[in-house]
Amino acid sequence: MSDTGTILSVKGLHVAFDGQPVVKDVSFDLRPGLCIGLVGASGSGKSVTSLALMGLLPGNAIVKGSIRLTGDDGPVELTDLDPERLRRHRGRDLAMVFQEPMTALDPVYRVGDQVAEAMREHLGIGRREARKQVVELFHEVRLPDPEALYDRYPHQLSGGQKQRVVIALALSCGPKVLICDEPTTALDVLVQRDILALLKELQQKHRMGMLFITHDLGVVREVADRVLVMHQGEVVEEAPVERLFTDPQHPYTKGLLACRPGRSHPRQLPTVADFLRGELPPGTQELVSDDTRRQHLEKL
Repeated sequence: MSDTGTILSVKGLHVAFDGQPVVKDVSFDLRPGLCIGLVGASGSGKSVTSLALMGLLPGNAIVKGSIRLTGDDGPVELTDLDPERLRRHRGRDLAMVFQEPMTALDPVYRVGDQVAEAMREHLGIGRREARKQVVELFHEVRLPDPEALYDRYPHQLSGGQKQRVVIALALSCGPKVLICDEPTTALDVLVQRDILALLKELQQKHRMGMLFITHDLGVVREVADRVLVMHQGEVVEEAPVERLFTDPQHPYTKGLLACRPGRSHPRQLPTVADFLRGELPPGTQELVSDDTRRQHLEKL
């Protein structure tokens, strides 16, 4: 596979539950070393999109469209695979870091054994070799005393340590694509910063394509190369990260930017709904004209 070729191509992805569409016509291409940020409010369809890519949606979900992954064995259409064949790719070619590390780890198994089990399943290595590789991986994600930590249980680790174990689990089989669904939400601010820096470093080191899901525009500006803005299940804007912040085009994107707090002048901020209704405090009106707002609101 070329280092510049597309490793994950999503075309016209639709997801519905009981006849109600929740993701509508989502499309993007992901290349090695590229990070795409998926931004939007709660309920916009971000996490459903990620679970659709992983094949982890519940049985009542109806998925349409194309999810094409290019792994070591060549391109494969994930939506055509049965659960067993999909499981072979999940973890090996496509992996995910979940929002809450405590629910991602089994509380009754040692954390090292959980990572080793994934390696043995997908890589076909023995118990001793798996332990050796897990310890090396724990060192890579900067866990203290990896040998001792291997034999600990999740409740014996801090929140930041648990999330580093989850990252190690996601990286254990050398995936081409890493999906991160709000991976720092449950962590304090200082730990968040360290985890973000670690994820970006590992992504570049291993030349993974990364899909980073967040509602935090400050986070997406730190980690992403391109950004997709989701609203009510649709991608309403896609742009390189700096252009999105300096020249947003869609009213919803402008609303997200206008309604995020600044560090230097704390004040009561409008909500995105306030913005779309035109109820803005002085200083934010210039982001979008009333005529432009009305034109776009008719389409929402």
